[in-house]
Amino acid sequence: MTRRKRPPEGRTFAVSTFRDPASWQNSFLSYLDAECGMAKNTIDAYRRDLDRFFGWNRDHAKVGVHDIGVPTITAFLEFLQTLNLAASSIGRNLVAIRMFFRYLMLEGIVAESTVDLVSSPKLWERLPKVLSPDMVDALLLAPLGSVDRYYRRDRALLAVMYATGCRVSEVVGMRSQDIHLEENYCLCTGKGNKQRIVSLNPVASDAIRKYLELERPDLVVVAGNDPGYLFLTRSGRPLNRESVWSLVQRYASRVGCGAEVSPHTLRHSFATHLLAGGADIRALQEMLGHSSIRTTQVYTHVEHSRLKAIHKQCHPRG
Repeated sequence: MTRRKRPPEGRTFAVSTFRDPASWQNSFLSYLDAECGMAKNTIDAYRRDLDRFFGWNRDHAKVGVHDIGVPTITAFLEFLQTLNLAASSIGRNLVAIRMFFRYLMLEGIVAESTVDLVSSPKLWERLPKVLSPDMVDALLLAPLGSVDRYYRRDRALLAVMYATGCRVSEVVGMRSQDIHLEENYCLCTGKGNKQRIVSLNPVASDAIRKYLELERPDLVVVAGNDPGYLFLTRSGRPLNRESVWSLVQRYASRVGCGAEVSPHTLRHSFATHLLAGGADIRALQEMLGHSSIRTTQVYTHVEHSRLKAIHKQCHPRG
């Protein structure tokens, strides 16, 4: 048996034959679904990122799967920068490529991968937008009975997002049976179908109770049967992410929060306010459903203002 030569530096696993890396995309995405249990939205994001990479490779680099290494990935990242993508988007593209090559190694398609040697861009050069507590209070009260047909639903929706810090996909996926108002908590299903318990504050519990008693039954009647999800549209179907996005922006505009406010802004505000109030970062990691503490550490920027105040108060020369 002929032994392959050691690949040159910067190459993944050099062979003489060309094989388009895209030929393994479908099996990789099936692996993420069946073996890793990843959420559909995550898999769709990986598919889009890999489509972009494979398309760029066919048009520019034109190298086979065994020849993709640091130079190729670096050139691709430089291409992404020309598209004026955010650092977080570029970082997500790199993560998708890394996962893809780890799968190829697992399947024995490549012997090693140098893709992991490519460092990620600084994902958090731009800090997430955070609302002040007063602005959050104004936003939670923005839905009005005199103007908004389902204002109780909308108040409950906003209150849950801020009280729990849940992702918008997690909120629209909540079912009525996940809500436990007597104990003030709800069950949240996050990425990879991992479940966690998240607390509800009195404001959220009260808003949910009023919605369940006074509005949701009417929405179920319109649907003809109860779909089981907590938040429903006027036709009785489950709210989707786009609808939630639109609702948040409508109410944010009404109270003057700014055009950049999104459902994720409430998640950022939840995390930032907890950390500023003295919450332990490990506890915050669990509440947010982050698999890595590194993801949670983006919120430690708020500690600067809190620690500065403590320093001023306690230091002899403060």
